[in-house]
Amino acid sequence: WDIKDQMPLGGEEINSGYKGYGLALMVETFCGILAGGDFGPNIREWTDAKRPANLAQCFVVINPTHFAPGFEQRMSEMNRILRNLEPLHPDKPVLVPGDPERKYMEKVNKEGGVLYTEDQLTVAAQLAAKLKVAPLKVL
Repeated sequence: WDIKDQMPLGGEEINSGYKGYGLALMVETFCGILAGGDFGPNIREWTDAKRPANLAQCFVVINPTHFAPGFEQRMSEMNRILRNLEPLHPDKPVLVPGDPERKYMEKVNKEGGVLYTEDQLTVAAQLAAKLKVAPLKVL
């Protein structure tokens, strides 16, 4: 792992900066140091199976109403501003977290459920047989 290989948040240093460094440090602190996992250069490469990955997770729950009155309205305004930004590609609008999932749920609801490929159904049936559990019910 070489820090020089990492891009700053948002791309090149000319249009990025310290926020990406701060966010990365926060994630390393929470998910590595605080959670008891490896961190920074101690994290093994994903192709190295000679030792356990020793990756950790950290979940933090924050109730924004304890900090910022009007949070929901302010967050909605921020999302509106972001969604209205001019996209790099006109056919790919600027999204905020949750937008792709909402779009997919609209598709699922319209189609009446999740559509699986024949290969996915075959693998699911084989796995169910191997585990001796009821197979996926296809509607």
